[in-house]
Amino acid sequence: MDIARPDLLLKRKRRLAAYIAAALVILAVGVVVVMRLKPAAPTVDRSTIWPDTVKRGPMIRQVRGSTGSLVPREDSIELIPAQTDATIVRIRVLPGAKVTPDTVLMDLADPQLEQQLLSAQLALRGAQADYKSLKATLESTLMDKKTAAAQINAAYTQDQLQAQTDKALYDLGVIAGIAYSNSKNTADQLTAQHKLSQEQLDVNQKAIEVQLASQQTKIDQAKAQLDLYQKQSTALQVRAGISGVLAQLPAPLQVGQHVTAGTSVAQVIQLDKLKAALQIAETQARDIQIGQPASIDTHNGIIPGHVIRIDPSVLNGTVTVDVALDGPLPPGARPALSVDGTIDLERMTDVLYVGRPALGNENSTLSLFKIDADGKGATRVPVKVGRASVNSIQVIEGLKEGDTVILSDMSRWDNVDRISLE
Repeated sequence: MDIARPDLLLKRKRRLAAYIAAALVILAVGVVVVMRLKPAAPTVDRSTIWPDTVKRGPMIRQVRGSTGSLVPREDSIELIPAQTDATIVRIRVLPGAKVTPDTVLMDLADPQLEQQLLSAQLALRGAQADYKSLKATLESTLMDKKTAAAQINAAYTQDQLQAQTDKALYDLGVIAGIAYSNSKNTADQLTAQHKLSQEQLDVNQKAIEVQLASQQTKIDQAKAQLDLYQKQSTALQVRAGISGVLAQLPAPLQVGQHVTAGTSVAQVIQLDKLKAALQIAETQARDIQIGQPASIDTHNGIIPGHVIRIDPSVLNGTVTVDVALDGPLPPGARPALSVDGTIDLERMTDVLYVGRPALGNENSTLSLFKIDADGKGATRVPVKVGRASVNSIQVIEGLKEGDTVILSDMSRWDNVDRISLE
């Protein structure tokens, strides 16, 4: 028969408890170890990153205007206004067509102007006829006065001779003194009359000149009025005036439309006088100065230029910068053509620089992944950067020449400090 052994049962219980305690300790230690292990570095496809190597040397600071267009210079626009109130009866040339100074762009009609032109022609003819009539009348009156003066002059000459003869006879004692005195008095009277007639002729001549000049003024006024109406009538055929391209007006005109005097009916732009208007981000425009060199990309060639104007106002976060073109325009260049441009701000010498990261601003501290020497992984490092350009940025601290960093957007890996590359 079996004999109960309580001491063996107790030993088994103690041994089981020891095993359980040991297992719990081992489990706790394992949990702690696992918790302290760092997560495995995530793997990134090498073809999806954009690496660049840190270099030392000269760096050109630039800003880019990726949204710009060619616009007319102020001296290249010819606005053609209507000379009178008129109606558009025909449009001969559409916007975008090349024109010469004599190209007729459209025809206008103004019946009132036609009547004014006819009246001005008749007024000029009337003024000219009045001038001729007045001149004939004045010349006839002057001729009568000249005839009377000639008669006085003849009598004056005859009496002067008679007076001289009577004086000689009186000196010889042939005639009496009274006869000589009568002859002398008659000669003196005719001398006064002769002088007075000459003065009257002079006055009449000047009066004639004044009257004719007054009438000539009326002719000149009639001519000026006629010239004005003729000019306005000629302007009913709207001509380009200069060589260039016909531009689209803000409010396109139509046949049958009535326009008032002074309204712009056409706009011609000279193609060889264009400039580039670049839209620069407000934060990048603060260092731009007048005269700085620039390059304009028309997508059919690059043209050198220089900054000539900086708009003082800001619109939608951008500043308009005008660039004068210093080189010839490529074929196909025309107003409103989309262009890109870069402006050189500063030439820096002997600086440490790298390509500009996708994220991050100048004069700040960036967090970049530096690729290991074996190229199998990359570790996050803080990098202090300085001034930036379009494609590069100055490195102040955190990297050295020859280091390779990832410039592409790595924001999805913000929670890790290391990645593997494959």
